[in-house]
Amino acid sequence: MAKNITEEVVEFNNFLERFPEIDLPVTLGDEMHMTFSSENLPLQSLMINQHLLRAEDKEPDEFTEFIPCFRLKETITFHAIVYWRAGLLDYQYIMATFDKNGNVLDRRVLGGTHVEGDIITKSVPTIDSDWTIHVVSGQGKANDNVYDSGKSTKFELELLPEGTVVNV
Repeated sequence: MAKNITEEVVEFNNFLERFPEIDLPVTLGDEMHMTFSSENLPLQSLMINQHLLRAEDKEPDEFTEFIPCFRLKETITFHAIVYWRAGLLDYQYIMATFDKNGNVLDRRVLGGTHVEGDIITKSVPTIDSDWTIHVVSGQGKANDNVYDSGKSTKFELELLPEGTVVNV
């Protein structure tokens, strides 16, 4: 007799609980994911498969790691989470927004580190209390000992009240 094997369903609210609400502003630098990793409960594979992957733009490989970072407070009609995605030579802080039923509204890479050949690109976002996201980005060669801050760029994003992230 064959067993009826059904996968457990993880409620969306249980998934959200892995993302503690924090006070803003917050800056997401290179090592912040280590703090989140040590302070937050990890995402179970069922949570990743049933909820987080719906917000992803590409299928992760077997080496991809996800760390829950935080959730924004006072989002009335939606939920906004930030997580860290680590792939091969590509580490990103990502904001995903969901409606109250758990449907994906938007997804935006906020910052992180990306290596392509001998070029390293780093972007550091700061999320302000008014939901404006300031991003400073710079590039350099992997073997450079001195970073030229004059070549940095900056731009702004904004999280809108309906849960979408737009360029400002």
